[in-house]
Amino acid sequence: MKLPIIKQLSNFIEENDQDYVLEAIETLEAITEVPSLKDEELDVIGELISNMYGAVEVDKMTKEGMSKKEALNAFMGRVLGSIDK
Repeated sequence: MKLPIIKQLSNFIEENDQDYVLEAIETLEAITEVPSLKDEELDVIGELISNMYGAVEVDKMTKEGMSKKEALNAFMGRVLGSIDK
């Protein structure tokens, strides 16, 4: 996951609607079913999906009252914490 991408997607969600990102996630997930995709291509799609889910989670936290900076830091802290375990 890349924080700048999650931040950019969070801005997109604020300016538009979360539904656009959720539909893009569904589309990318459908593409992963193509049997001829190479591992590298699947990795890129997976990274995009992860970043999009991260932005959705950050958006959820900001709607619950966190500042965007706090939400981004909390989300990345959770991600890094889960990697360390």
